[in-house]
Amino acid sequence: MSLLDNDPPSNVAEFTVSEISISLKRTVEDAFGHVRVRGEVSGYRGPHSSGHAYFALKDDKARIDAVIWRGSFSNLAFKPQEGLEIIATGRLTTYPGSSKYQIVIEDIKPAGAGALMALLDERRRKLEAEGLFAPERKKRLPFLPRVIGVVTSPTGAVIRDIRHRITDRFPVHVLVWPVKVQGEGSGDAVARAITGFNAFEPDGPIPRPDVLIVARGGGSLEDLWGFNDEAVVRAAADSDIPLISAVGHETDWTLIDHVADRRAPTPTGAAEIAVPVRAELLADVAAFHARQGNAISRRLDHDRRQVVQTARALPSPDMLLALPRRRLDDAASGLGSQFLLVVSESRQTFGGVAARLSLSTLEGAIREKRGSLRHAALEAEQAMAGRLSRQRQLFQRITANLQPIGLKARSEAARLKLDTVSERFDRARTRLTEDRRERLRQTWRVASGLGPKRVLERGYTIIRGEGDVPITDPALLPPGTAFAVEFAGNNRIGALASGEAAPGSTRPAAPRKRKKATPPEAERAQGSLFDG
Repeated sequence: MSLLDNDPPSNVAEFTVSEISISLKRTVEDAFGHVRVRGEVSGYRGPHSSGHAYFALKDDKARIDAVIWRGSFSNLAFKPQEGLEIIATGRLTTYPGSSKYQIVIEDIKPAGAGALMALLDERRRKLEAEGLFAPERKKRLPFLPRVIGVVTSPTGAVIRDIRHRITDRFPVHVLVWPVKVQGEGSGDAVARAITGFNAFEPDGPIPRPDVLIVARGGGSLEDLWGFNDEAVVRAAADSDIPLISAVGHETDWTLIDHVADRRAPTPTGAAEIAVPVRAELLADVAAFHARQGNAISRRLDHDRRQVVQTARALPSPDMLLALPRRRLDDAASGLGSQFLLVVSESRQTFGGVAARLSLSTLEGAIREKRGSLRHAALEAEQAMAGRLSRQRQLFQRITANLQPIGLKARSEAARLKLDTVSERFDRARTRLTEDRRERLRQTWRVASGLGPKRVLERGYTIIRGEGDVPITDPALLPPGTAFAVEFAGNNRIGALASGEAAPGSTRPAAPRKRKKATPPEAERAQGSLFDG
């Protein structure tokens, strides 16, 4: 027998570890099947890869583990955030694997409006620091849009009020993008609607709106929380279409109101901002037409009076012609006497000239001119005879000096001298030509080694832009610029720039065309002045 066999029997029941754990689990779940716990979120890092979220709730004295299963997490209207005080609704349970208890959360609400306001203020300051609320970002609304896009619930009174108000003021085409305006996923739905309207093509099958209205009726801060979503604010800031926010009542403010191009106090007010009153426009046009007609009538009357007054100030035709008529009459009356006076004076002048033109006077003048002519002819014959005599004597002296023997000797000496000079000239020309050809060959070899074609053969390329202009600066290739890449062998491929160009870059001017260098072979083919 062993010592254990001598122990007295005990009435205490024996349990396994699993039985104790299961019993505790059932006890805790039965006693705390549905609880609400207030605490600060601690250790939250977002949902796990499995979709579940694990964190803890704590206060100044205690801490409890918390878990949100994937199915419940996707249905939460409000997501947990690190350091935020919340009210969690769920049930308590234990985890047998680690002897811990935890709360399985099914719903989360902020712990009062103060927490929501603190979160809202923090988000507002963050987005404002990014410049999303800057006034210079806001766009002007079109005066008379043809299409209006409305992002709201399709079943509420908001869309009916907007359509009714637009129909009363100025009927235009209204497109409605139905979305949830409250609860889980409402912010994402509104953001997708704004982005979707901006994705419409201007000439597509569905017309692109000229202005957007994001509207919702009044409600509490929690009801309007979806319009404080960061995705909604960024979608509104990125919208190319002018946007009007009409969320809640006049006293309700959300973050989309800060980023919108215009804020309306109510959805009906948004419709009034979007379109003018057609009847008022017609009345204004009629008033402008009447004012234009009155202005034209007044101008015509004024011009007519000016013409009448000007006509009265002008003299009559008889007054204008009176002085010319008097001058004509005076000239006509004195014309006869003046004509007789001119004829008399002309007759006297003609008589005086005729008296000097007698026959004897003409014959004397002719005889005088004939004598002068004979004297001049005699002097010319004598001068010609003297010049001929002097030229004849000069020719005789030159002929005497040019004897046949002397002329032949001088010709031979000149020929020998010319042959010597010709040989020297040929040798100098040949030597100079060879020197220049050798220098040209050396220069051409150096130029060929430095030419772009030889550089391309060593693996380099040339970037050429518009007009076949070489591009040496990457700043001259803004995104979307087409260019060509030249390889060896005059091979080219097209390319498109995708990088970001440096600011302040300018397009280079087209270089001047340089005259191509003539290779030595081409120069030898063309010939030279010194070639034999």
